[in-house]
Amino acid sequence: MLRRGHRKPGSWGSFWATLALVGLATRAAQRADVGGEAAGASINHSQMLLQRLQDLLRQGNASDVVLRVQAAGTDEVRAFHAHRLLLGMHSELFRELLGNQSEVLLQEPRDCAAVFDKFIRYLYCGELTILLAQAIPLHRLATKYRVASLQRGVADYMRAHLAGGAGPAVGWYHYAVSTGDEALRESCLQFLAWNLSAVAGSAEWGAVSPELLAQLLQRSDLVLQDELELFHALEAWLGRARPPPTVAERALRAIRYPMIPPAQLFQLQARSAALARHGLAVADLLLQAYQFHAASPLHYAKFFHVNGSAFLPRNYLAPAWGAPWVINNPARDDRSTSFQTQLGPSGHDAGRRITWNVLFSPRWLPVSLRPVYADTAGTALPAARPEDGRPRLVVTPASSGGDAAGVSFQKTVLVGARHQGRLLVRHAYSFHQSSEEAGDFLAHADLQRRNSEYLVENALHLHLIVKPVYHTLIRTPS
Repeated sequence: MLRRGHRKPGSWGSFWATLALVGLATRAAQRADVGGEAAGASINHSQMLLQRLQDLLRQGNASDVVLRVQAAGTDEVRAFHAHRLLLGMHSELFRELLGNQSEVLLQEPRDCAAVFDKFIRYLYCGELTILLAQAIPLHRLATKYRVASLQRGVADYMRAHLAGGAGPAVGWYHYAVSTGDEALRESCLQFLAWNLSAVAGSAEWGAVSPELLAQLLQRSDLVLQDELELFHALEAWLGRARPPPTVAERALRAIRYPMIPPAQLFQLQARSAALARHGLAVADLLLQAYQFHAASPLHYAKFFHVNGSAFLPRNYLAPAWGAPWVINNPARDDRSTSFQTQLGPSGHDAGRRITWNVLFSPRWLPVSLRPVYADTAGTALPAARPEDGRPRLVVTPASSGGDAAGVSFQKTVLVGARHQGRLLVRHAYSFHQSSEEAGDFLAHADLQRRNSEYLVENALHLHLIVKPVYHTLIRTPS
């Protein structure tokens, strides 16, 4: 809705003085060649310029357009006396919308109308303060009015706060899908996968859409205590969401029943309300799980195909699959530990263990950077500095005995961060099955800095996971 209006009187001198400062700051930042020598000094009036622009916005001096912003469904209207030139510099849509109009009515959703003053301030000053609840409305405004720099800035803010565990990952995921922001969608999905236990126990879990649930259930990098925890989380979601039977049955079929021990499967069949309603839909999968646990994997493979995801463990935190390791003052010196895991996911291998030795080095040096005592002329070469090294984690089996024959192992290292008393997964590093270490482990971490995002109270919180996979039977999905 457009309508003509009166221009707010103001000081044209102040407006043109501000524009003159823009030119002065730009010219002063350029280097001049005086007498054949490059001038080394510069004049910077950027802070003064920002202050003048804030004054223009606050006082409305020499404004040539009025934006009247109405919150949808209300009579509330806020007026912003603005300058067509400055708005148009950031937004092509504003250039088209304002044209020769001196007044325009903009109707916005309530949450967007509530932060429109921050949005306008960004167009004048290039900065704003933002709270978590304001991220989506500000991103909506930046998208609607095609302010690409603000779009990127808010999206970066959202991704950074996801990594720290502060952002509402489920709500932001659905928003990213609705706007087609693939980078934000992937960031939300990764956070949810790495911290599923925390999310499933929160109020956000009830807001998960069937599409998001399906995305999560198909992932092998989910971090949770065990597959039974995932089943219980799914059952709780089914109780809240009450989806159509086809959605419920498709979700129940995504559970990896061979990863659940037979005794727990018996209990589920006897007590689960979800299986009581939809048991026929997963009867074949339950039978498959019992058969897998009853025989040796090699014998089972003679009769059935076992190269699907149902036989591949996720990132389980239970003791059978790995162990936590807290390294205090990790920048100080090398450390080592050992732990045991179950040989394989089959019940046939439940009592068989393999021991793993782990070495952590905070400043390991690649061969190319290690000290060389002298060159060919006998001159000593400078030794590499400690800061040239990088953290290294090596995981090796204590022995290569017969128990490990026919089994390959995928290793994953989780790095925790604390948020509001909870320890969340902030980074994850996976080793190739034939490798003993992750090449990029903490490659960008500064363990010397006490407030490093990788440290919790000057300690490195790791969880080491080993996924056993029968490589003669199961092909790792590409």
